[in-house]
Amino acid sequence: MIDPATALRLDGRVALVTGGTRGIGRGIAEAYARAGAGVVVLARKPDELAETEAALGALGGPVLTVAGSAGDPAVLAAAVAHTVAQLGRLDIVVNNAATNPAMGAMVDLEPRAVRKILEVNLEGPLFLAREAWQAWMRDHGGVIVNIASTGGLHATPFIGMYNVSKAALIHLTKQLALELAPGVRVNAIAPGLVKTDFARALWEPDEQGIAARHPLDRIGVPDDVAALALFLASDAAAWITGEVYRLDGGLSLL
Repeated sequence: MIDPATALRLDGRVALVTGGTRGIGRGIAEAYARAGAGVVVLARKPDELAETEAALGALGGPVLTVAGSAGDPAVLAAAVAHTVAQLGRLDIVVNNAATNPAMGAMVDLEPRAVRKILEVNLEGPLFLAREAWQAWMRDHGGVIVNIASTGGLHATPFIGMYNVSKAALIHLTKQLALELAPGVRVNAIAPGLVKTDFARALWEPDEQGIAARHPLDRIGVPDDVAALALFLASDAAAWITGEVYRLDGGLSLL
């Protein structure tokens, strides 16, 4: 029986969050730390990692950081090995890191940009899931949460290749959920427009006008996504796998 008082607690568990120094990833890392988990953050910039480590450490649990690209298989393997060696386990993986180095029609993109988008947004989540499975989850179980996008559910202008990568991530979520069951649950969150630096070009020119077009009269914030990511990682979601949760302030109703 689920105890409402403890259902969302993650005490004793360890989570690895990619892109966890800012935006949605930072919100998730903080939510997990407040719920009692040890948190490992993988990101590229050492100065942001240092600030994040101090901030998460103040919340009370163990914190580790790893510098490197979430699209580099060697970095992902090292991050998982470091996590298990230092904290003794790896219960939760959040594939949050993403990139979109080029805007515009897909037919106009340079091959290098296409490869980079797929490397970080699709290959990275697969390879991190593989490393976590082999190092810990195959024998002990776990949870994987993939941060997709509503752009992976329908076409939009200007960010088509990013959308394609997120559509593939959504299908990857379902495929992994089937292959890794019953020990590992795999779910995805598909946020709409969230107020982050990554999405600044989409909301900053007319935040008030864009917010008014949402039935809930605002764009999202990282804590909106973090709350759902906490639920999916917790025992409250113990019978949920292979699902994709749209999180868009009701915009899809219009």
